[in-house]
Amino acid sequence: MADEALGFLGTQAEIAEHPERPPVYCNDNADRLPKLPDESVDLCYLDPPFFSNRFYEVIWGDEAEVRSFEDRWSGGIAVYIEWMRERMVEIHRLLKPTGSLYLHCDPHASHYLKVMMDEIFGQANFRNEVVWKRTSAHSSAHRYGPVHDVLLFYSKGDRFMWNQQYQGYDDFYVGQFYTHTDDNGRRWRRSDLTGAGVRHGETGKPWRGIDVTAKGRHWFVPPAELDQLDADGKIHWPRKSEGVPMLKRYFDEQAGVPLQDVWTDIKPLHNLAKERLGYPTQKPESLLERILRSSSNPGDTVLDPFCGCGTTLAAAFKTGRRAIGIDISPTACNLMRRRLAKLGAPRPILIDMPRRLDELRALKPFEFQNWIIDRISGRQANRKSGDMGIDGWTFFLGDPVQIKQSDHVGRNVIDNFETAVRRAHKVRGFVVAFSFSRGAHEEVARVKAEGLQLRLIRVAELLGDRDRELTMRRMGIQVGFDDADAPLPTYDSTRRSAEELIASDVAAAG
Repeated sequence: MADEALGFLGTQAEIAEHPERPPVYCNDNADRLPKLPDESVDLCYLDPPFFSNRFYEVIWGDEAEVRSFEDRWSGGIAVYIEWMRERMVEIHRLLKPTGSLYLHCDPHASHYLKVMMDEIFGQANFRNEVVWKRTSAHSSAHRYGPVHDVLLFYSKGDRFMWNQQYQGYDDFYVGQFYTHTDDNGRRWRRSDLTGAGVRHGETGKPWRGIDVTAKGRHWFVPPAELDQLDADGKIHWPRKSEGVPMLKRYFDEQAGVPLQDVWTDIKPLHNLAKERLGYPTQKPESLLERILRSSSNPGDTVLDPFCGCGTTLAAAFKTGRRAIGIDISPTACNLMRRRLAKLGAPRPILIDMPRRLDELRALKPFEFQNWIIDRISGRQANRKSGDMGIDGWTFFLGDPVQIKQSDHVGRNVIDNFETAVRRAHKVRGFVVAFSFSRGAHEEVARVKAEGLQLRLIRVAELLGDRDRELTMRRMGIQVGFDDADAPLPTYDSTRRSAEELIASDVAAAG
């Protein structure tokens, strides 16, 4: 059963059979990108680890998931740029001739990245440096407060997909120019109906006794269209007979201002935002939706090789695009699966998720812990000093769970966990590990006689679907419910700091 595929995992053949289901690859993108076919992607958005974040922790609120990024940049900016270059060369290959790329970065490395991108994409294919104001204010000593990120926008060639986007007028502009109101309360402003220069066609003919040619001008539209505008009440006639009529430009009929390269209207995710998952680099879905609408069409394929908590996949579903996600973290891939289920999106196909014992042994400790919690449909515990290793709680019944990424777990672990279960005022708890010693089984038998049920679960019992179902029934956990029923991580503004969590984990391991 150890090699049996997990029920929610897919295969490459399944991707071809179900194009409506987004594939999510659990890989280092440096390994996965070369395996994707040439010119298969319409748009790529990537939000890689910033050079300014040499080390940071991801903490998902109540579920206290902590994920460490290794210090890949110990050699300085040159190492970081080469690390990025390897990926950019592959992305350039994957883009269709009409494709585009948006690289999300911060000012610490944006200028270095632009030089590298110019070499790969060509300086002529640089389209914009978009500035996104990501926060309202930032206190910083001895310098101006840093409040923006940078998006480097490149196309692969001269002909690329572009859909003009607009943003609303600011209140000052509306108050200054849309100063008229009609009988229905609609705001409008006056706008010219004529332009400079003489025309000898229809737009140069007199209309309603007004000879624009004599004034050295011409109508913007032919007289027949002027008649229709007048019939529709769209022309303003001045009181003085010698005045030139003007167009009524209604505020509610305007698309807005063509989008510029400084974006201040997309707000960052605040602490109480509904879509917030507590992921520190999580971007708002509205930011991704704008990018997707600008540089792709419904049905196009969008790639995010640093997919994180799946914002690009969510935005792609909402805008009718097909997404491909890559992330090295099994925890992140599982989160994407559950996030899309909450949206009612087609179930993603997870490729290369760990499914064998040797792969699970190789996971980082927190990734392993989260893999187990997800397999039992549980929830993470708020870690704190003296918790005696309660790593999570079963779904619905809320029994304590301790997870050990080791073999031959012994009597002392069971003894400490017994204390934690009693302190939590529970009568049942579970320990998950690769294997257990004879002493561990003897300790379980001893506490059973005292009215406490501790059950030992081997990791192998959670691999195959049939084994997992039987194990979950033993644990009193409901099986067969949909991913959308399981809770997503929630942001908790009172959560413990990364330092406290790490210290707690070290203490528990000791």
